[in-house]
Amino acid sequence: MRIFVYLTLLFPLAAVPLARAATARLHPRYATWLLALAAVILAATSCGALGLLAMAALVRVPILAHLGHWSTAVVASGDSTSGSIALAAGILFGTALLASTTFVVLRAQALLDAFRHARHLPGDQNLVITPDAAADAYTVPGRPGRIVVSTGMLDALDEPGRRALLAHEHAHLTGRHYIYTTAARLAAVANPLLRPLAGAVDYTVERWSDEYAARDLGDRRQVATAIATAAIAAKHTRPRRSGLLALGAVFSRDAGMPLAGAGPVPRRVAALLAPAPRTSALILAACLALLALAGACALEAANDLQDLLSLAHAAVDR
Repeated sequence: MRIFVYLTLLFPLAAVPLARAATARLHPRYATWLLALAAVILAATSCGALGLLAMAALVRVPILAHLGHWSTAVVASGDSTSGSIALAAGILFGTALLASTTFVVLRAQALLDAFRHARHLPGDQNLVITPDAAADAYTVPGRPGRIVVSTGMLDALDEPGRRALLAHEHAHLTGRHYIYTTAARLAAVANPLLRPLAGAVDYTVERWSDEYAARDLGDRRQVATAIATAAIAAKHTRPRRSGLLALGAVFSRDAGMPLAGAGPVPRRVAALLAPAPRTSALILAACLALLALAGACALEAANDLQDLLSLAHAAVDR
């Protein structure tokens, strides 16, 4: 079991190259899907591996072995995980479980508040225009979801720029991007090594919306201009938002991507001024293969522990 369980713990170290490859070589929509999936899989497998290490030591405790009808001699001969490693794994697993539970509770409450806020916004249309001089635009999930744009933002943009902005926010709304950012951030809470994936998802959902707007308008340069203009206007007026809206890239003007030297807005503008992104089948296949390998190692480690416990149980029955 030890080989596979330790291999499983190493896969999250691939978060940085995985994030770089996906954002650079995949269409933002596919990159978002892949990175969110990768974050969840790598968090689940690595936390599961920590749990297996802790369990392998716990079943050697005489009282627990007696309750489970396991032979401690068989377990000890089949797995030599030291007590210190098992203790460290148990602490890390407990910490990850507590942090994840706390995150889920807080995020669920924030989403409920956002749904409630969306329901109480004026009017019955998706678009809500607020009489605010500060330039701002964001999307609130709900039933129905709402796009909130201030008059200050509308005044800062020309007519094509407004169309680009609304198309961008509409993509956030219809794509339910808060689900992807939530999943990636939950994974990063469970395993901090996965934070680059969460940052990358924050960035790719913005790029996904940019590409949607570019396709809708048929003019990539116009969307790039609108993004730059909106970012400058928002920076100068510094809008203040309610805390219930701080749910990730869907509600943020500056979704971060810590892997790059330039800020997210200049990178998004540069991407729109370049040809439309294409997906590399080779990179996609390589990333999926990495995730499949991580899952296979975790399953093999769990299967090895199960086989060991079956042998230990059989030894007691004899």
